[in-house]
This record gives sequence, C-alpha cells and structure tokens, in this order.
Amino acid sequence: MSQSVLGQPLTQPWQQRSLAHMLQARVAATPDLSAYREFAGKDQPWTQLSWAQAGVAVMQFRAALQQSALQHGDRIGIWLPNSVNAMCVDQAALQMGAISVPVHTTDNPASIAYIFDNADISLLVLSSLSQWERLRATDYAMSSLQTVVVADGLTAPQVSLGQPRVLALADWLQQGSAMASQPAPALPEPGDVAAIVYTSGTTGKPKGVMLTHANVMADVSDFAERVHPRQDDRFLSFLPLSHTFERTVGYYLAIASGACTAYARSAALLMQDMQTEKPTILVCVPRIYERVHAKLLEKFLAGPEAERQAFEAAVEWGWANFCARQNITDLHKHDASLIGTPAPAAHAQLGQQIAQMFGGCVRMAITGGAAIPQSTARTFLALDVPLLQGYGMTETTPVISVVTLDSNDPATVGEPLPSVEVRIGEQHELQVRGAIVMKGYWKRPEETAAAFTEDGWLRTGDQAELVKGRIRLMGRLKEIIVTSTGEKISPADLELSLLADPLIEQIMVLGDHRPYVSAIAVLNAENWALFARENGWDADNPETLRQPSVVQAVLKRLQALSVDFPSYAQPRALLLTLEPWSVENQLLTPTMKVKRAPILARYAHEIESIYGNRRMG
Repeated sequence: MSQSVLGQPLTQPWQQRSLAHMLQARVAATPDLSAYREFAGKDQPWTQLSWAQAGVAVMQFRAALQQSALQHGDRIGIWLPNSVNAMCVDQAALQMGAISVPVHTTDNPASIAYIFDNADISLLVLSSLSQWERLRATDYAMSSLQTVVVADGLTAPQVSLGQPRVLALADWLQQGSAMASQPAPALPEPGDVAAIVYTSGTTGKPKGVMLTHANVMADVSDFAERVHPRQDDRFLSFLPLSHTFERTVGYYLAIASGACTAYARSAALLMQDMQTEKPTILVCVPRIYERVHAKLLEKFLAGPEAERQAFEAAVEWGWANFCARQNITDLHKHDASLIGTPAPAAHAQLGQQIAQMFGGCVRMAITGGAAIPQSTARTFLALDVPLLQGYGMTETTPVISVVTLDSNDPATVGEPLPSVEVRIGEQHELQVRGAIVMKGYWKRPEETAAAFTEDGWLRTGDQAELVKGRIRLMGRLKEIIVTSTGEKISPADLELSLLADPLIEQIMVLGDHRPYVSAIAVLNAENWALFARENGWDADNPETLRQPSVVQAVLKRLQALSVDFPSYAQPRALLLTLEPWSVENQLLTPTMKVKRAPILARYAHEIESIYGNRRMG
C-alpha cells in the first residue's frame, strides 16, 4: 500500500485539499479494492473496476480533455446516466480544474439546452446522437460549445460548418492518448469551483449553484465523521448524479470511504438490482421508501383480519420500544405499556421481510431530498429498518444535518453537521452559515445577494425550530397557504400525511385566498382499480372520478389521515385524476418536486368548480 500521494504523506481521503486530491489519495490507499460495478449487457456478468483501474480510466479521460484544449475553469456539460463514463468525465474535469455541469437525463431538451447555454460549456459528453439532435432543435445557440462526445452508437465523426465537432467516445479517448507524455495539469485549489449544479426551478429558469472543492470536501468530511461509512460498504447508485444529494452522499462519500458503488440499470429494475448487488448503504429520496410502505399497507390492510392485527401490533410494539431506546418522547405518540414487553411473533419476520426487499444487507438507509412521511418513517423504524433522515439544499452542497443510528428522532432531521451553524430568523426561517455554503449563483449576482442576510447567513426558505439541538422542519416559507379566513397551513406537512394512503400516488393541497383547503390527487392506477371494483364502480370510465360518491369516499380516507391537523387544515374538497405528474408534462421538476404554479394552471377550470367560483380575501 502506498504511503504517499504526489510526494506528500497520505492522510484520510476526505481530509484532502480538493476532490481531485481525494481520488488520488483513494487510489493510492486501496488500489486493489473494488471501486465500481456496472451492468455489461444481457447474459453478461457485471463489469468491475478496482480503484487502481478507475484511476487509470480517469486519467485517460483527463488526457482527452487536454487534447480538446480544455483549460482550468472551463465548463464541461455531462448528459449521461449514472455510469462509469459519467464518473470518469466528472473526475477528469476535477483533475484539471475544469467545472462539471451535470443535468438530469429525464429533463426536457429545452431546459437542458438553456443550462448548457447559460453555463457557456466548451465540451459536452452525452449518451446518443439523438440527444444532440434534440438540443440543436431548441432555441439556444450554445455558442461556446466546441466539442460533442457521444458515448454510444456513433460510428464516424461529424463536422459541420459553424457547428461543434461531434466525436464517438472511443475516438475521442484515442485522440487523447497523444497527451500521455505531456505534463499533468495543476490540481485545483480548495476555493476553485468544482461544479455548477442547476436547481430544478419549481418557478422560473433554473439557477446554477457554484459549489467549490472546499464546499464539497467539508460536507463529505462532516458526513463521513457523522455516519462512519466503511471500506467494505456497498452503494447502489440510482438517484441521478446531477442531484447534489447523490453527488455528495452517494458518489463522493464512497470515494472518501473506499466503498464500492454499483450503478443500477434503471428505476424499473431497481428492486432486482438490490437483490443482486446487496447494498449496505442506501441513498434514496423518500418516494422509494413510500412505495415499499404502500405495498406493505396494501398487503396487510386488504388481507385477513388476523394478519392486519398482527402487522399493527408489531408496528405498535416496535415503535414504542424504538422511542424508548432513543430516549425520545417529545412530538411522538406511543403506548408506553409495551416498552420492555416480549416482541410480538410477527415483529422479526416483518422486519426481515422489509430488509430483504432492499437486498438484506442494509445497515444505513439514508433518505433526503425531501421530507419523508412520518407514517413511513414510523413503520420502518418500528420494524428495525435503520432509516436515517437528512436535510439540506443544493446551495449547501447539500447536507446541513442528518440523524444517526443512536440519535434518531424521526420528527427532526438531526443535529447540524460539525462545520455548520444554524439559527432561526424572522418568520421562523432556518438560516445557515459554514464551509458548505455555495460560492453563489452563476451569472446572477443580484440573486446571490438576495439569498443571504445582511450579516452573511444563507436563507434556506424553510421554516424550522430547534428541539434539543435538532432541527425540526415546519414547512416552506414561500409555500405557506393563507386561507381567506386568515388561517396559515404548511402544504408540505399535510401532503406528506395524505401520501400515506396507498391509493394516492401524488397530491397537492391548495387553498390560498380560498375559504377552505382542497386537494388535487393523482390516484395509483393499480390500487384505484381494486378500490373501484370493491365498490362496484367502473374504473375504466374517466367520469367515475367525478361522481360525488366516489369523491366523498376518497375524501373520507384523506380526512382520516389529516385528523391530527387543525380542522381548518383538513381538506374539504377533492379533485381526482389518473394522469401522473411528470418531468415530461412539466408538472414535476427533474428532482421530482411538484411544480405548483403549472399544476394550478393545468386544473384552473376544475379548481374553480370545486370552490363554486368563489374567491375571497
């Protein structure tokens, strides 16, 4: 094992000066350990790279960037699925002080073209020629773009007058081999920008968040010290690498710890990949856990009475004893008489059943990117699933706080990381200061200034309170619903509660300047068909969703789930649909956040019908 990197004593990889130094330190420290696994194709075994092999591959990509005349600070667009190629492009850029500009593969071409045009990228690596053709068909010139590299399917270079050259990945890498004997470019400094990550933009154009090497290294270091990843851990990467949560926690953290990362084949095959790759650390958005929880509820609530009772008893017992072990009583309801009593027979079996759905080896199931419904967290923790909730935002690289296995109050998102300071400002806004806070927004000095208070604290836009040093979120500052009667409601909290119903796939509550709260709900098609059949309704007729008896039946279920909210916050009217909200129909951001304004516009006529054309206040 090497004891030096570039002539310097070897320290922990997450204690390096930059992300470029961190990869070199990792390769030197554990060259023979498995680093990456990737599906090679049907009837073929997964390919595997050691850290030494990964280091060689990255340097090949770096040489190709040098051959393409990329300079320190130039921007490189990455439109690739999670893969070894995506990792190599990003790491190669970091090795020469260039700046990665990753985009969500599912975003629409116009949005992607805007990002690349705004970032003034010089080189673009994407999957297919068809992707490039879709970008060219948009209104964005991308005038700084000189080279397009196509990973799959291109057999010959394409050069057109006034257009960037278009090369196959293999040819591009081959051209770079001429640079093998050239001196390596200088590694970046901590204050250099490592990536420009564009926020999803629930309203308006996305903003490019400039994250420095120091930002990322601080967040990775703090997170590693908080959750203690190990060299023998296994990650399964499926959240997009353009999502800051995945970049820091699912990608750079694995390099810091020396863990192996397997790239999932697709969302549709995710649960299968969990069985074969058996991750020990899961990095998921809440929706993955919600779907597993919904399947459990569907199975036991629709099954025999004895099974339903056994499930509920196991959860009640597990929850009470979890609260006792964690020494948490505030904000939680549990049956204290169950503490210390023998576990119900079904408890261990149910916990094992959930564990097996995730591959059977998970020791940390980390959730972030959005709040997780308390009902989901309660069930998982009650059945011994090691669910850890974190919190952050793109502008903070992103992790601000996270719970730990032995300090896990699911009503909070944990204590701030060691290098992070937090305070509560006006209107209960959580404000943040520390090494993880962004350099600013690319080309937007006025919006950068507006993101900070006069004394230099980042405004998160989230309302929160501090409970025994832990952060408890209360809702979004700008998304607070104010009814025409003056009542204030956090839609996020209410929506999380309503999503606990397996019949509901997506939901948005509304009521701003209205006399009461209502909701628009996208039904789960499979569960709707079962529910309709049980009640003798025609599930295939769209008009069924408008029948008062159907609406009232679903509304009754949602009102039962909102019983812990004030009466004015409980929905009193409902609009049902089977049309999913997606990135493609521009009702979701690429990070799966609801775009409230476009949804309100899409259903404007139906919303007016709900309220009988009444608008007050």
